[in-house]
Amino acid sequence: MLIAIDGPAASGKGTLARRLASHFSLPYLDTGILYRAVAHHLIEDHISLEDVQAAQKVAENLCLDGPTVRGEDPALLRGRTIGEAASIVASYPEVRAALLSKQRLFSSRPGGAILDGRDIGTVICPYADLKLFITASLEERARRRTLELLARGESIPFDAILADLQRRDTRDFSRKTAPLQCAPDAFIIDTSLLSEEAAFAYAREHAETLLHAPASEPLPS
Repeated sequence: MLIAIDGPAASGKGTLARRLASHFSLPYLDTGILYRAVAHHLIEDHISLEDVQAAQKVAENLCLDGPTVRGEDPALLRGRTIGEAASIVASYPEVRAALLSKQRLFSSRPGGAILDGRDIGTVICPYADLKLFITASLEERARRRTLELLARGESIPFDAILADLQRRDTRDFSRKTAPLQCAPDAFIIDTSLLSEEAAFAYAREHAETLLHAPASEPLPS
């Protein structure tokens, strides 16, 4: 079973994806980690985030090691600064093209997989068995991100987080290549007023219904 999960930043899609992956024993890839790794390499090498060719080269040379990027500490890629930088490099068509095959290779694992990101159900895995689009109000997403950063020791004012998310949403929804959008056949889950358990139960129900659905009758020859 291949599950594609999309949605804006801090909507809860990552938490939900990890829960589903654990429940169904499926490999999981947070595709955002790839763009964060590209941005991290550029920053570490003191290369401008506006250097598209350099960003493309980094993307082409990234190696996935299971659900992580080889040679990268996932914890170092989760900060606010890297997140903002990743949003910039993710807008480059050249970078997205360089990472496309790596994501599709992960999705083709025997038995299935779960991927989350911005263009999974529309570009990376339009053939996914189940597509989910996870969303939440901007204010609720900012509240969650503020609490998440506080838990990591980063004390950022709520208004600053709100502005960050607004900028990222603008980039994600308006970029010309693979913009963030809900696939026509995706199930939409608005988590604004849902607990983590309620969102998981709703998504799990869709997945289990799919698993237990009778196989389609073959078309007559």
